[in-house]
Parts: sequence; C-alpha cells; structure tokens
Amino acid sequence: MSKYTVMQKKEEVVRNWYEIDAEGKVLGKLATEIAVRLMGKHKPSYTPHVDGGDFVIITNADKIAVTGNKLLDKKYYRHSGYPGGLRVRSLEEMLQKQPTEVIRKAVERMLPKNKLGSQMINRLRLFTGSEHTHTAQKPERIEL
Repeated sequence: MSKYTVMQKKEEVVRNWYEIDAEGKVLGKLATEIAVRLMGKHKPSYTPHVDGGDFVIITNADKIAVTGNKLLDKKYYRHSGYPGGLRVRSLEEMLQKQPTEVIRKAVERMLPKNKLGSQMINRLRLFTGSEHTHTAQKPERIEL
C-alpha cells in the first residue's frame, strides 16, 4: 500500500474523444455529464489543479429537452454596458436563434471560474445536426 498521493502532471495527460447525442436529453443532466468529462473527474488520475479532461462532441444540440415551464420561464441576460442596455431572451428564443449557446452556457457555468475552466470549455464541440467534422479522431460514443 502506497502512502503517497499521486499527482498527475500536465505532460502525462491522455485526452480521449467522446461523442454524445443530445436528442431528447434533459439540459441539466446532459450539461453535468459533459462538465465531468471536460474536467476529467471520471478518471482515476483526476488532479484538481491539472487540466486532465477529454474532448466532448455534442450532436443534435438543437433537440434537447427541458422539464417544467423552462422554455418560457428561463431567461438569459446580457448587457451592452450602456444605460438601458439589458437584453433578455427566453430559453425558447435561444433555442431558435443560438441552440448551441444554450448547452455551452450550461456547461461553462459548471466548470471552474479560472484559467483552467477557460481551457476546458475550448474542448467542447457543438453541432446542431447529427453529423460532425471530427470523424478522424474516432470519438467513442456515449449513451446517457
């Protein structure tokens, strides 16, 4: 039995590619699973201060499901910085205009709020259709 805790080094990180079909999946549960994969928490070599996560490809991002009245009640806020510059969109509007941003924002808010989180979100690839451009990486398909 070892009495030392093994810390992963950034040179030792092995990154895998995963593909998830988002059609019919609930937004929060999907975002949680994606965030875990991007952080690398599913690996036994997880180290909090090392970016040891994997690449995640999401297809059919526009066909996610939500529970309750979230389509109308959930709001996305952004501000231009000028007086009266608050812009508000409902989840329904976001899914029509920017369907990939809904998943990106949900995942990004579950990641660390530091430089590591910024690096992690860059490994997320979102596509609205069932096809993606990363077939050469041979992603492993995950069913949730």
